[in-house]
Amino acid sequence: MRSSVRRAKRKQKHCSIFNSQYVQAPETRPVPDERSTAGLQKQEQTEQRPATTRHPVSQQALSSQPIQTQPPPPQPPTMSDKEPRMNMPTDVVIPYNIDWVFERMRCPSRVWWLASHFVIAAVGIFSKILLMFVNKTRVYNKELLVDLISKRPKGVGLLTVSNHYSCLDDPGLWGMLPLRQACNTSCVRWSMAAHDICFTNKYHSMFFMFGKCIPVVRGYGVYQEAINLCIEKCATGQWVHVFPEGKVNMEKEELRLKWGVGRIIYDSPKMPIILPLWHEGMDDVLPNVEPYVPQWRKKVTINIGQPLDLNDFVQDLKNKQVPEQTARKLITDKIQEVFRILRTETEQLHRERQ
Repeated sequence: MRSSVRRAKRKQKHCSIFNSQYVQAPETRPVPDERSTAGLQKQEQTEQRPATTRHPVSQQALSSQPIQTQPPPPQPPTMSDKEPRMNMPTDVVIPYNIDWVFERMRCPSRVWWLASHFVIAAVGIFSKILLMFVNKTRVYNKELLVDLISKRPKGVGLLTVSNHYSCLDDPGLWGMLPLRQACNTSCVRWSMAAHDICFTNKYHSMFFMFGKCIPVVRGYGVYQEAINLCIEKCATGQWVHVFPEGKVNMEKEELRLKWGVGRIIYDSPKMPIILPLWHEGMDDVLPNVEPYVPQWRKKVTINIGQPLDLNDFVQDLKNKQVPEQTARKLITDKIQEVFRILRTETEQLHRERQ
C-alpha cells in the first residue's frame, strides 16, 4: 500500500516536471473554431480585413485539373470591365440613350441581320450610282482593298483608316467596291459615327445601327464603348473603318490624329491588317455648306495605300513595357507619317487628272 502511494507521487512529480519543460509546437496547438469565444473573436478580426477564402480541394480534383504552362490569350475589353479608367466624364451631353444599340450590335439577332441586309443593300446601291456613275471617280489600287475584304486569312481583322473631308465619305467611299461587297452586310465595314448627329432618336439610331455604324461619343476618350466594340470586331476577324481625324476636316489642315486608332491596334488580341487610304474631291460631291445637296460630274480621286506592318513595332512596345498612353501615341504617329506621304501622292494624282 505504501509502495503504491510512493509510486503515484513519483509519477505525479515526473509529469509536472515534464509539463513545465514541454511547450506545444504552434502547428499542433488546437485552433479555436467558430463555436468558441476565441473563435468568434478570430472570425470578427478576419471579417474586418480582406482575405482570400480557401476551399479544400480533394487530391482527385487536383489531379484532374489540367496544368496551364502558358497564360490564356488576352480577350478584347468590354464595358463590363469595371476599371477606374473607364469612368466617363459627366460634362458630355448625350441627347439619346444609346446603351441598347451596343447590346444589339454585340449580339445581333436574325431580325437584326435581315434589317441590316436591307439597309446595307439600299445604301450600297445609292453610293455606287452616286460615286461611279453620276460623278467622275478614279480609284488607284482598288484590287488590293477588294482582295483584303474577301480573301484575307480567316480570323484576321481589317482596319482601314482614311481622311475625313465630307459627311458623304462614309458610306459614299464604299461605292467604289463591287456590288457583291458593297451590298453584303456580312463583309461590309463597321464604322464609327457621331452620337450627337446620327443617334439622336430611336429611328435614326435604328437606321445607322442597321447600317453597321457604331455611336462614338466625342469627349469620352479612348476607353469608351465604341472603341471597345471596334476592338471586339477586329478580334473576330471583321472589317472596321476609322477616321482618325475625329471630325469632318473642312479646312483640310493637318490635324493631330486621335489616339483611339492607336488603342484599337495596341489592344487587339490579334493584329489586324492596317490599310491606309486617301481621297480627294468628296467634299465637291457633297459640299460642307447648306443646302447639302449631292452634286454630279465632279472629280473624285481615291488612292489605296499599302498595308502597314506594325507587328514588330507593337510587340517591341509591349516587350519594353512602354506605358499604354505613350504606346498609343507612337502607334498613331506611325499612321500620321503614312498619311502625309499618301496625301501628297493623292493630291498630285488628283491635279494631273483632266
